Amino acid sequence: MSKITLQKEDFHDFKIGEFPYDPHHSAMGEYHYYPPIGYRGNWYSPLADYNLKGPMWLIVKDGNKKVMESQVFERTRYWAWNLLVTGDCMWRNYCLEAKMKMLNTTKQGGLAFRYQNSRCFYALSLENHVLKVIRKDHEVEEELASQTFTTKFNQWYDLKILCVDSSFKVYVDDRLVFQFEDHDFPEGKIAIYGNGPVGFTDVLVTCTDSEYQELKQRRDLYRGDLELERRKYPQPKLWKVIDLKDFGTGRNIRFGDLTGTGSENILLAQCQKRLFKDRYGSISCLTAIDLEGNVLWQIGDPNPKNSFITADLPVQIADIDLDGKNEVVVVMDFKLLVLEGATGKVKMAIDTPPSTEPLESLYSGVPFDRYGFDRVNIDCIRICNFTGKEKPTDILIKDRYSRIWVYNNQLEFLWKYHDGITGHFPFTKDINGDGKEEMFVGYNFVDAEGNKLWTLPVSTDHTDEIIMGPLDHQREDELIGLVSGDEGFMICDLKGNILVKELIGHAQRISVGNYRPQLEGYEIAVTTYWGSQGIIYIYNGKGEQLYSFEPGTDGNMITPVNWTGTGQDLILLNGNHELGGLIDGYGRQVVQFPDDGHPELCADVMQFHGDPMDKLVLWDCKKMFIYTQNGEIESSNDYQPQKYPHYNGSNYRGEYSFTKKWR
Repeated sequence: MSKITLQKEDFHDFKIGEFPYDPHHSAMGEYHYYPPIGYRGNWYSPLADYNLKGPMWLIVKDGNKKVMESQVFERTRYWAWNLLVTGDCMWRNYCLEAKMKMLNTTKQGGLAFRYQNSRCFYALSLENHVLKVIRKDHEVEEELASQTFTTKFNQWYDLKILCVDSSFKVYVDDRLVFQFEDHDFPEGKIAIYGNGPVGFTDVLVTCTDSEYQELKQRRDLYRGDLELERRKYPQPKLWKVIDLKDFGTGRNIRFGDLTGTGSENILLAQCQKRLFKDRYGSISCLTAIDLEGNVLWQIGDPNPKNSFITADLPVQIADIDLDGKNEVVVVMDFKLLVLEGATGKVKMAIDTPPSTEPLESLYSGVPFDRYGFDRVNIDCIRICNFTGKEKPTDILIKDRYSRIWVYNNQLEFLWKYHDGITGHFPFTKDINGDGKEEMFVGYNFVDAEGNKLWTLPVSTDHTDEIIMGPLDHQREDELIGLVSGDEGFMICDLKGNILVKELIGHAQRISVGNYRPQLEGYEIAVTTYWGSQGIIYIYNGKGEQLYSFEPGTDGNMITPVNWTGTGQDLILLNGNHELGGLIDGYGRQVVQFPDDGHPELCADVMQFHGDPMDKLVLWDCKKMFIYTQNGEIESSNDYQPQKYPHYNGSNYRGEYSFTKKWR
């Protein structure tokens, strides 16, 4: 029977050296499209871990062969394997072969097959002189077969796995060692992995001619269906290109009307990193521009080297004096400032609070075993309504990650909150209808006077993003959805009861929108980063998983986008032409960015006054491209979803798109 080669890899086209990776093992990929620089062939690594010190994989020479060798020695997260992934998620019946050698026979290495994502796959594993087959399904690793296997140091073994429907055969050096049946993963990619020094070469994936024809038929059907879906949506049309000169920045931009004319302006913050990595980032330059790129005003000295930080910066655009014109609320040089939006002139200013708490009461990640400055370095700002005014005008400032201070719009101190880890960006909303907002911060629910009402029974990690609203259309009450790192994705009610908790890896971002309009209610999108990074999950409002996939890239924003005005939300991933764009609630890339040389680092959604349709914004530190819809959009201006207000911008806010359709 003839064999068709689906993939063949001996790594001959790789240069000796490191497989591309982020040398800083940074958080850039949480909300930047930040692929490692260098040739990766058809492979990608889904592992991101700040505990690592060097590359995950190394291309070395073994005689005349090139070998891909694992460099990760320990798993710092027990569920995060060091994988190198390739192939097609539609592969179903195939034969996977590879040569493997162990350079430490007590460690783990092998082949993954029917790979769904970095948390769900089958694996053939050699470890400590035991050969076994594992079904990994998130936190559960079930052994399907095993036997003693004396492994010799630096000896090549020929591994082969034959996948036919739900039947599997495993061979070592052409000897059948296992046969088993399992139905959990009917198709998927392949991967090599090593949780210790393990080498691989001569990876080969084949299938029979009939299997190839069936695969081709399924691919063609999918591509045809995808093309039909894409025709239903307008594609991006380039509207503006803005030269950011020397004041460009990463994802620390705010949009809003600074001049009081009803037009959109852009505020760009550059920063300097003080003392230790990104822990004490402070704004060094603030530049206000219009949509033509004209500078309205600037404070500080611009420097493109100060463009990137993996944290929020404390700046917002908001009308805090309720005169109909926006101010800029910002912290610079240990001062909380209120600036005139049109000119940047200082209207009010106070010093940031002194840092007087003992170290043991602060978040344990404080470097050097003491706080860095006598006064607090502010991490972010949120505009709130704790005093019951007609609009939010109170100013919440926060350090990283322990303390919160609240001031009114005259910069008069109201209260302080300090209880546990705050996480990144609190959420505030008037829950009890008294005209004042309550606050969810970290795992705590707090009233408008700063008194804790309840706390969730969660003891580790911290909350990255929060949404609150009518998540479940069958309930009268609103719910809180949150992603809290290794604690996963949770939904809780407003009394502190956890209704849903899913350990899905390090849950990083969350959004809610009408992603599947044929279903009642809203859908929730969640994505991961640290450990098993880049997995995207779609849930219904009850927290039941509908779909998941791994696009093989970081920087997925999962922001809801009102692209058609029909009531359906699409999901913004990133700015890459091939792997980004807008997906629907089934993970299909229905809107592609054009291959026009646009920047890819940052992506966001922008609304204009009086225009309910969203614009797509892509930028890096040099250029900004703004896209609108091509052609005429037949939609109703009555559809204006409730979204996160512009006056509370953050890299750590759960995005939402609510309408009255379901309420």
